[in-house]
Order: sequence, then C-alpha cells, then structure tokens
Amino acid sequence: MRIIYQLNHRDRPQLTTQQTKITANEGRRLQVEFLMSAPGLKQCPPPGEPEIAFAGRSNAGKSSVLNRLTGSRGTAKVSKTPGRTQALNLFDVRGGGRLVDLPGYGYAKASKSAQAQWQSNVNEYLSNRDSLVAVVLVMDIRHPLTSFDTDLINWASASELPLLALLNKADKLKHGQRQQTLLKVQQELNSQPLTRVELFSAHSGLGSDQVVALIESWLQTQESAEHSH
Repeated sequence: MRIIYQLNHRDRPQLTTQQTKITANEGRRLQVEFLMSAPGLKQCPPPGEPEIAFAGRSNAGKSSVLNRLTGSRGTAKVSKTPGRTQALNLFDVRGGGRLVDLPGYGYAKASKSAQAQWQSNVNEYLSNRDSLVAVVLVMDIRHPLTSFDTDLINWASASELPLLALLNKADKLKHGQRQQTLLKVQQELNSQPLTRVELFSAHSGLGSDQVVALIESWLQTQESAEHSH
C-alpha cells in the first residue's frame, strides 16, 4: 500500500574533486522519446503506462545517468549549475512504459518558495501516482545515504515499491574504495528486500547494462501483469 511521502531534510554534503578514469563498453540502451514536461501531478497524462521515477539530489548526476542509459546527451538537460530540472519530465520507452525525471533536491539557484513548490510536486507524484512501479535513486558514491536518500529508501520500502540505489560517479574512486562503499551501503540496506544497490558511472558506463536490463524487466513484468488481469 502506497503511503504519503514527506521530505523535510535540508542536508548539504561537501563534494570532493578526486578523479580516476575507468573503462566500460557502450552496451545496451533504453530507446526513449520525450513525451512532456508537467509542473505537477495534475498536469501528467492519465495513469496507464507503468512508470519508473528517477530521483536524487541535484548534485548526484541524475541527468547524466539518464543520458547514459538512453545513449543520448539530449534526453535530460545537464548543467554546470545543479538543480535545473524544475518539472516532472516524462519519456515514453520503446516497448512500453515511461521514465519520469523528477526535480532534483537541493542546490537549485532559485527562491526557497520555488524549491518548496517543486518538492511538494515531487511528494505528491510519489504519494499518489497510481502508475508508479519503481524508483531509481541516484546517489553520489562519495556521499551516499544522505538523510534525503534514506528517507526516500524507507518510504519506498514502506510503500512496497522496488527501488534501485545507484552509486553514481564511481569513476571518481579507486576500485577498492568503490567496492568498500558498495559493501557498506548494501549492509546498511540489508533489511530492505525490495532495494537493490549498484555501482554506476555516467561518465564511463560502468553498471549501465545491468541497470537497463533491470528497468526493462520492471516495465515488462508490469505490462505482463496488467495484460493478465
């Protein structure tokens, strides 16, 4: 049963600048087509197609993750100023289903009242969108499990929604550090059976194939379930 989602925290992690390159194949991609931007839930198309929402702090690289998964730099707007996504952006996925890019939380260069309105729209979408079937939470691997992240993970678990926690920017850590962080986060989320954790790099493509496969499987499973009713 879906419960009401409330986000109240105002955490602001400090970022570092360490960079280490890693390599990965180009791999498979999600074929998507932009559908619309909706200021809030009321302006979204009627529920029907299963939807997977992408959430994350504004500095976690959510837009770059979406662009990597779709193989197009034009899918989501990437800016040097985090927090540019200010609406619910919906994309149709070839083969059925939709991806929904939610406004990032924090860092946006806008008034507090505007940020509060965006967050209210995100809360309403997560709480009341009947066609939402899963959430992809993008985290910066150097600062995982902020209070925003844990709130969203706990809410998804209580709402019995599958959640994929992506440890993005993995290319900025050495292999040993990446594995250590992955293990630590997995241990923290041990009690959440519907939450899965993956290493990811929008820069190199690390983890992209696994994420595309999981998203396709979520959408196909939901489509099959709806057709069987």
